[in-house]
Amino acid sequence: MRVAVIGQGYVGTAVGSAASSAGHDVVGIEIDPSRIANLSVPYKVSSDYTNVVGSDVVVIAVPTPLNEAREPDLSFLETACGSLNSVLKSSTLVVNESTSFPGTLRNVIAPILGESHLYASAPERIDPANEKWNIANTPRLVSGLSDEATSRAMEFYRSFCKEVVQVSTPEVAEAAKLFENTFRQVNIALVNEFAQIASALGISTFETLGAAATKPYGFMSFVPSIGVGGHCIPVDPSYLSYAADKAGVEASFINLANSVNVLMPRYIAGRTATLLGGSVSGKKIQIAGISYKSDVADTRESPALSLMEILREMGAEVTWCDEIVGNWSGEASTPLSAADLGVIATAHSGVDYSAWKNTKTMVIDVSTSSNTGWPKFL
Repeated sequence: MRVAVIGQGYVGTAVGSAASSAGHDVVGIEIDPSRIANLSVPYKVSSDYTNVVGSDVVVIAVPTPLNEAREPDLSFLETACGSLNSVLKSSTLVVNESTSFPGTLRNVIAPILGESHLYASAPERIDPANEKWNIANTPRLVSGLSDEATSRAMEFYRSFCKEVVQVSTPEVAEAAKLFENTFRQVNIALVNEFAQIASALGISTFETLGAAATKPYGFMSFVPSIGVGGHCIPVDPSYLSYAADKAGVEASFINLANSVNVLMPRYIAGRTATLLGGSVSGKKIQIAGISYKSDVADTRESPALSLMEILREMGAEVTWCDEIVGNWSGEASTPLSAADLGVIATAHSGVDYSAWKNTKTMVIDVSTSSNTGWPKFL
């Protein structure tokens, strides 16, 4: 098949590379010239939508972030569909992998592109830097607006996914993706709230969680941390909450979980001030790891950045060290050095913390890692 993948972020490149390895003729579309220049993929990438002409399958994998009001922003998706509309003349299978609220395929994408095409939803399930689960061995949910669309989408994904699961409607597939990450958001919020309770009670959070985990059924382990970041967990629950609100249902748990996790950096900043004698004003604080996740460079929705901003508002002199990110918002990573406090926010593998150890810098670890060598602060 000739396949066009719209959007060349980590999702688009993963799909394009997998499809190419499966023998499909792939072309990638990306509007960011700098991203095109830095790509290393086994297929052609261009900003010219005319390269889509003649494709059997078009996969949409563009960002679906939140706007300033933390509501769904489908502008990238709508722009991509508008550009496709100008070049797709013959009937084509259009598959949406971009995460969005139920009804997006049926009520947003299909009306823009028209009735002459086939439409299916196959929400992405990619976990960057996960060495166990990848695009090939993670089950893929698929459903189309017609039987033919479903059948063709199933055939396409079976060419590079080991398990493809058909669901009854695209809305089910769209909702499943949102619920998967909402489940994680709610449970992370619960364990973050428990960490605050345990601290107030003067008991060990991690010993308590370890004790609870000895129960062989009915318990799933989650780890407290600085909060949640990335493109999924902080975002997807808000898409589900938005859909609930439009349907006249209050998403109480979801909204509370969002709030708890968003406020974690402020909670940690407050405890940090207490640790430093009641104030961080004038204190030199260095943060290790500012991306949202270990061993990835993505800083989207990173709680480490929120912590940095809050500490600076409180008067601290904050620097950061993250060689994977390198540069962020006009600032550059600085080597670990003596400070009044070191904060491990995101623990990348292989980081040498000896500079802090040698200078007897006080260090707190609020990351999800279990092997930094420093005691947990939560």
